[in-house]
Amino acid sequence: MLHDTPLITTVIVGLGLAFVLGTLAHRFRIPPLVGYLLAGVAVGPFTPGFVADQALATQLAELGIILLMFGVGLHFSLQDLLAVRTIAVPGAVAQIVVATCMGLGLALLMGWTVAAGLVFGLALAVASTVVLLRAIQEWHLMETERGRIAVGWLIVEDLAMVLVLVLFPAVASLQAGGADKPAFEPLAAQAGLGLAGIVVLTIIKIALFIGLMLIVGRRVIPWVLHYIAHTGSRELFRLAVLSTALCIAFGSTKLFDVSLALGAFFAGMMLRESPLSQRAAQESLPLRDAFAVLFFVSVGMMFDPVSAIREPWPLIATLSIILIGKSLAAFLIVILFRRSVATALTIAASLSQIGEFSFILAELGVASRILPEEGRHLILAGAILSIMLNPLVFAAVGWLAPHLEPRQESSSTTAAAYNPIPVAKLTGHTIVIGYGRVGAIVGDTLRQQKLPFLVVEVSENALAKVKASGIEAIVGNAAHPDVLNATNPAQARHLVVAIPEAFEAGQIVQQARSANSNIRIIARAHSDAEVDHLTRLGADIVIMGEREIARGMIEELKRRCPDVAERDAERAAGCPKVRANYADRSSV
Repeated sequence: MLHDTPLITTVIVGLGLAFVLGTLAHRFRIPPLVGYLLAGVAVGPFTPGFVADQALATQLAELGIILLMFGVGLHFSLQDLLAVRTIAVPGAVAQIVVATCMGLGLALLMGWTVAAGLVFGLALAVASTVVLLRAIQEWHLMETERGRIAVGWLIVEDLAMVLVLVLFPAVASLQAGGADKPAFEPLAAQAGLGLAGIVVLTIIKIALFIGLMLIVGRRVIPWVLHYIAHTGSRELFRLAVLSTALCIAFGSTKLFDVSLALGAFFAGMMLRESPLSQRAAQESLPLRDAFAVLFFVSVGMMFDPVSAIREPWPLIATLSIILIGKSLAAFLIVILFRRSVATALTIAASLSQIGEFSFILAELGVASRILPEEGRHLILAGAILSIMLNPLVFAAVGWLAPHLEPRQESSSTTAAAYNPIPVAKLTGHTIVIGYGRVGAIVGDTLRQQKLPFLVVEVSENALAKVKASGIEAIVGNAAHPDVLNATNPAQARHLVVAIPEAFEAGQIVQQARSANSNIRIIARAHSDAEVDHLTRLGADIVIMGEREIARGMIEELKRRCPDVAERDAERAAGCPKVRANYADRSSV
């Protein structure tokens, strides 16, 4: 019965309600993350109705933290940071310090301790990875200078928070004395060392862990992945990726007193060293997303909506720090570095929200008995409201930027960053959607034949290949009307939809057919149902990979054995290799 299976009930109800509310949030153009948090509020102990098991939800949240940090490690790139290091590194550090001081000041006004204020301020200082990347992609800023600065800024913030998570247990152990010590107290504190001793010993352990990961991890993990990949088993490869993340995270905690988050982060970084990192990210993505959703649900369970109504002024002050104080600090910092007003506004809008690391810090603060429960409620409420308001902030920036800076930055540059991207000037060209294994082959053929074409792609690795080849590219999801319109489908001759996602491919096909009734559309599919779906929406030719492989094999058989036309002839007097094959089958 359901009441005897709290784990199953918590997972099913949590994921089901998160799906419903996440879909509604997406429908109203709000990040689905808000829906996940509200799902947690709905099944939490502070709202009527069904209450999920909070202890189990907390354990599921731990897995979510591990997999979230693993994902951050998989996408951590020093190249992006080095390109904008002169502004991203000092700017992010200065902004973290300013925002932390604001949070500390508010905490002291509410009568909290200095330690609680520092945790509270740090939680308000860091932006959400998910929300930021989503926003700059939707506003087509990924390939602009301001977009690269925002991403670099985010990487510095993530790295700073990783360091905070590392030192947090050591510092927290000194704040909790006597019998009221936290469960994760390091061995150094148990040995009676002071703050300096704990910090030094923690740094030594971290250095040993990092050294071991850099020396052993960079060699062993890629070798294991290559070995498993050569077995041809997707199941084993997926298991290798996930077990690597979980085992390194768990082992780092047990052997080096390093947080689960840092262990998972380094596991992702080590997997990134392998050429198979992209496949590793794809294979782990479904489970990572599922547990990430459960993490946000578990966080929402701990939020008391009544607390925001009961004491609105602390919430208003917290939200003001996130939306105004932190953003204003980032704006002024960018201006001090003599960057354009539009760039400063973009960075300010990007940082006007908080997310994943804020939740982690809030949980650690409460678990270590440093941060009061009220602090966690304020952080969660501030996160939910700031994430909901972030799209409006970006829209306001998009309207303000051209008006505030008409002379310093050309109108075309500003429009390219905030308005729908300009339409390509090519005519009679081919549009290639996706530049993966299939799209790259199509693109190489078109280039060799000197036929005009352009590529639409979202993957950074694929875009790097496109740029290296000197091919015109448009960054974004082609299912978005603005992105597809930028390819000039009305003047195009062919459309090649080389992406494997049938739902997005269907939207692209339908929009392209509406824009140009004469365009010839060629798409790919993986099943008969997908073939029917894309054909019904307007595709002229839909190629299913399995059919083409079978046809290629048949052609190869005919080429090797031109005289055999029927199966009986093959068995009776055909090609010796074919005859041997049938003999082998009959003996099985």
